[in-house]
Amino acid sequence: MSCVQLTLRLFLGNEASLGPEFIPKSRGVVQFVDDLLDSNSTTKMVLRVVIIGAGLIGPRHAKSVISNPDTELVALIDPLPNAARVAQELQTSYYPTVEAMLQAIPKPDAAIVCTPNHTHVPVSRELLASGVHVLVEKPVSDSIDNGLALLQFSQRPENAQLKLLVGHHRRFNPYVLKTKQMVDAGSLGRIIAINGLWTLFKPEQYFAPPGDWRRARSSGGVVPINLVHDIDIMHYLFGPIVRVHAEKTLPQRPNPPHEAEEGAALTLRFASGVVGTFLVCDATPSPHNFEAGTGENPLIPKCSSGADFYRIFGSDASLSVPDMTRWSYDSRPDKSWNQPLTVEKFDVEEATPFDLQLAHFVDVIQGKAEPSCSGEEGLRALLVCQAVQKALETGQTIELDQTILEGNR
Repeated sequence: MSCVQLTLRLFLGNEASLGPEFIPKSRGVVQFVDDLLDSNSTTKMVLRVVIIGAGLIGPRHAKSVISNPDTELVALIDPLPNAARVAQELQTSYYPTVEAMLQAIPKPDAAIVCTPNHTHVPVSRELLASGVHVLVEKPVSDSIDNGLALLQFSQRPENAQLKLLVGHHRRFNPYVLKTKQMVDAGSLGRIIAINGLWTLFKPEQYFAPPGDWRRARSSGGVVPINLVHDIDIMHYLFGPIVRVHAEKTLPQRPNPPHEAEEGAALTLRFASGVVGTFLVCDATPSPHNFEAGTGENPLIPKCSSGADFYRIFGSDASLSVPDMTRWSYDSRPDKSWNQPLTVEKFDVEEATPFDLQLAHFVDVIQGKAEPSCSGEEGLRALLVCQAVQKALETGQTIELDQTILEGNR
């Protein structure tokens, strides 16, 4: 018998205390309570969730919340004038600030923060201070110092029961999950190297107000906005990056002037000994990017073929992603360049990463899982991005100081 059942039995006493119309005639109150609150019951508490930010990503998270049977969307929060219309389309309440929301409705269980990068820390901190679990979009912060301060705040004793996750949703993409399964199973042998691409063309309206923060050096640029995703995926697959070198691409957007970087060619070294190269650029028409290759973003058309963005090289085989083609000498007489390569293609079951990430967030809140991307992991990706920016500014190869994060374990 659970504590809740025992308490209700003692409190209710007998059938009369509830009234005959409330309890089925075929059962007494004791059996009724036991059936209602059986510890093995599949009944779940629905988590009340708010979305902070009505821009490109917020509504996508909101749709996941609406479609998940374990969550309820109770509010959309954003100070911009068009946010009220977005909330109306989502059939939820609208508030201009977190404070206004907390004063108007019962405290939500969880929040998803989808605001501009430089506001992630103050908004997340305000929510945690109010006793709300937080999933904050990547990057976790606009600086290492601010990110560390948020991690330290989330780990205070008074916040011990709260969860802070970082929204690197691509860890839940089916193509990434299949790739990790193959890498971890040793299908490629010992991993030697990774070659990656994130190249596409962003139109001018992407950088127009209120999105002009995306071209500012302090808050925007292709490195913290886009490359951070791929850095996290590579950490997920191969472990932490410890050394980077970067060369800047030629600028393509003089008017209005863009302070932030548009692209870079990188060389990478991982703690495991894996090495890599990566080209990132948001000023070239190209199918070689995660969005066009997987079709995960409905705003970017999916390319049906020829849009690989990762090539992973191992001692036994190589793999291209997302076409999931494995090349090896399996079934050949010799492992030799004189032999024709064996080609295998692997199927991937389609799923929506935002939906899977939300389900994981619910499981973490309910104590059923450990965070896939904790605040520390989110900060680790940001650490690499800032090293890339430093390499671009100085022309130097940057060694990453991973000990910065050790004090937060």
